[in-house]
Amino acid sequence: MTITHHTHTTQRMNFTQAAPAVFKAMIALDVAATKGLDPVLVELVQIRASQLNHCAYCLDMHTRDARRAGEREERLHLLAAWREAGLYTEKERAALALTEAVTRLSDGLVPDAVYDEAARHFEEEELAHLIALIFTINAWNRIAVTTRKTPGTA
Repeated sequence: MTITHHTHTTQRMNFTQAAPAVFKAMIALDVAATKGLDPVLVELVQIRASQLNHCAYCLDMHTRDARRAGEREERLHLLAAWREAGLYTEKERAALALTEAVTRLSDGLVPDAVYDEAARHFEEEELAHLIALIFTINAWNRIAVTTRKTPGTA
Protein backbone atom coordinates (compact mmCIF):
# COMPACT_ATOMS: atom_id res chain seq x y z
CA MET A 1 0.00 0.00 0.00
CA THR A 2 1.30 3.42 -0.92
CA ILE A 3 0.69 6.25 1.49
CA THR A 4 0.62 9.72 0.03
CA HIS A 5 1.65 12.45 2.44
CA HIS A 6 0.01 15.79 1.89
CA THR A 7 1.54 19.10 2.78
CA HIS A 8 -1.97 20.47 2.33
CA THR A 9 -3.38 21.03 5.79
CA THR A 10 -6.83 22.41 5.16
CA GLN A 11 -9.18 21.00 7.74
CA ARG A 12 -11.64 18.56 6.17
CA MET A 13 -14.43 19.07 8.68
CA ASN A 14 -15.15 20.49 12.07
CA PHE A 15 -15.78 17.22 13.91
CA THR A 16 -17.00 19.04 17.03
CA GLN A 17 -19.79 20.70 15.07
CA ALA A 18 -20.54 17.71 12.85
CA ALA A 19 -20.85 15.20 15.71
CA PRO A 20 -21.44 17.16 18.94
CA ALA A 21 -22.78 14.17 20.90
CA VAL A 22 -19.72 12.09 20.01
CA PHE A 23 -17.42 14.99 20.89
CA LYS A 24 -19.17 15.43 24.25
CA ALA A 25 -18.86 11.68 24.96
CA MET A 26 -15.16 11.79 24.07
CA ILE A 27 -14.60 14.69 26.47
CA ALA A 28 -16.35 12.72 29.24
CA LEU A 29 -14.21 9.67 28.43
CA ASP A 30 -11.08 11.82 28.50
CA VAL A 31 -11.98 13.24 31.93
CA ALA A 32 -12.79 9.78 33.32
CA ALA A 33 -9.60 8.23 31.91
CA THR A 34 -7.27 10.78 33.50
CA LYS A 35 -8.83 10.58 36.97
CA GLY A 36 -6.18 9.70 39.54
CA LEU A 37 -3.25 9.83 37.09
CA ASP A 38 -0.32 12.22 37.46
CA PRO A 39 -0.91 15.16 35.08
CA VAL A 40 2.66 15.08 33.73
CA LEU A 41 2.44 11.34 33.06
CA VAL A 42 -0.88 11.92 31.27
CA GLU A 43 0.76 14.42 28.95
CA LEU A 44 3.80 12.20 28.29
CA VAL A 45 1.51 9.33 27.30
CA GLN A 46 -0.61 11.57 25.08
CA ILE A 47 2.45 13.06 23.40
CA ARG A 48 4.05 9.66 22.77
CA ALA A 49 0.90 8.18 21.23
CA SER A 50 0.48 11.33 19.13
CA GLN A 51 4.08 11.02 17.90
CA LEU A 52 3.44 7.44 16.82
CA ASN A 53 0.17 8.43 15.12
CA HIS A 54 1.66 11.54 13.45
CA CYS A 55 -1.02 13.76 14.94
CA ALA A 56 0.24 17.34 14.68
CA TYR A 57 -2.82 18.82 16.37
CA CYS A 58 -2.50 16.62 19.47
CA LEU A 59 1.29 17.03 19.61
CA ASP A 60 0.87 20.79 19.63
CA MET A 61 -1.85 20.72 22.29
CA HIS A 62 -0.25 18.19 24.62
CA THR A 63 3.25 19.63 24.54
CA ARG A 64 1.72 22.97 25.56
CA ASP A 65 -0.30 21.22 28.29
CA ALA A 66 2.82 19.38 29.48
CA ARG A 67 4.71 22.63 29.86
CA ARG A 68 1.81 24.08 31.88
CA ALA A 69 1.91 20.94 34.07
CA GLY A 70 5.59 21.63 34.79
CA GLU A 71 7.32 19.32 32.31
CA ARG A 72 10.87 20.24 31.31
CA GLU A 73 11.80 21.05 27.70
CA GLU A 74 14.60 18.48 27.70
CA ARG A 75 12.19 15.64 28.48
CA LEU A 76 9.72 16.84 25.84
CA HIS A 77 12.44 17.02 23.19
CA LEU A 78 13.75 13.54 23.97
CA LEU A 79 10.43 11.75 24.40
CA ALA A 80 10.62 10.07 20.98
CA ALA A 81 13.86 8.44 22.20
CA TRP A 82 12.74 7.83 25.80
CA ARG A 83 14.45 4.43 26.06
CA GLU A 84 17.84 5.93 25.28
CA ALA A 85 17.39 9.28 27.03
CA GLY A 86 17.59 8.09 30.64
CA LEU A 87 15.41 10.99 31.79
CA TYR A 88 12.25 9.12 32.72
CA THR A 89 11.33 7.24 35.88
CA GLU A 90 10.71 3.49 35.87
CA LYS A 91 6.98 4.16 36.22
CA GLU A 92 7.00 6.59 33.28
CA ARG A 93 9.03 4.11 31.21
CA ALA A 94 6.50 1.37 31.95
CA ALA A 95 3.65 3.69 30.92
CA LEU A 96 5.45 4.71 27.73
CA ALA A 97 6.17 1.09 26.78
CA LEU A 98 2.50 0.23 27.34
CA THR A 99 1.49 3.28 25.30
CA GLU A 100 3.61 2.10 22.39
CA ALA A 101 2.31 -1.48 22.58
CA VAL A 102 -1.36 -0.44 22.75
CA THR A 103 -0.92 2.18 20.03
CA ARG A 104 0.81 -0.31 17.75
CA LEU A 105 -1.74 -3.11 18.01
CA SER A 106 -1.11 -3.82 14.34
CA ASP A 107 2.05 -5.53 15.63
CA GLY A 108 -0.32 -8.24 16.90
CA LEU A 109 -0.47 -7.96 20.67
CA VAL A 110 0.50 -6.24 23.87
CA PRO A 111 3.43 -8.37 25.09
CA ASP A 112 3.09 -9.92 28.55
CA ALA A 113 6.40 -8.40 29.63
CA VAL A 114 5.18 -4.88 28.77
CA TYR A 115 1.84 -5.37 30.52
CA ASP A 116 3.45 -7.03 33.56
CA GLU A 117 5.95 -4.17 33.93
CA ALA A 118 3.13 -1.63 33.86
CA ALA A 119 1.16 -3.70 36.37
CA ARG A 120 4.22 -3.69 38.65
CA HIS A 121 4.20 0.14 38.76
CA PHE A 122 0.47 0.88 38.72
CA GLU A 123 -2.25 -0.40 41.02
CA GLU A 124 -5.09 -2.10 39.15
CA GLU A 125 -7.45 0.90 39.11
CA GLU A 126 -4.63 3.24 38.06
CA LEU A 127 -3.58 0.77 35.34
CA ALA A 128 -7.15 0.60 34.06
CA HIS A 129 -7.18 4.40 33.83
CA LEU A 130 -3.82 4.36 32.05
CA ILE A 131 -5.18 1.88 29.49
CA ALA A 132 -8.27 4.09 29.06
CA LEU A 133 -6.02 7.14 28.60
CA ILE A 134 -4.07 5.32 25.89
CA PHE A 135 -7.11 4.21 23.91
CA THR A 136 -8.69 7.64 24.33
CA ILE A 137 -5.70 9.55 22.94
CA ASN A 138 -5.53 7.06 20.09
CA ALA A 139 -9.18 7.83 19.30
CA TRP A 140 -8.51 11.58 19.47
CA ASN A 141 -5.49 11.13 17.18
CA ARG A 142 -7.60 9.27 14.65
CA ILE A 143 -10.25 11.98 14.70
CA ALA A 144 -7.71 14.79 14.30
CA VAL A 145 -5.62 13.06 11.61
CA THR A 146 -8.67 11.99 9.59
CA THR A 147 -10.28 15.44 9.69
CA ARG A 148 -6.89 17.21 9.37
CA LYS A 149 -7.49 19.28 12.46
CA THR A 150 -5.14 22.25 12.30
CA PRO A 151 -2.60 22.64 15.12
CA GLY A 152 -3.21 25.68 17.30
CA THR A 153 -6.97 25.79 16.69
CA ALA A 154 -9.68 25.09 19.23
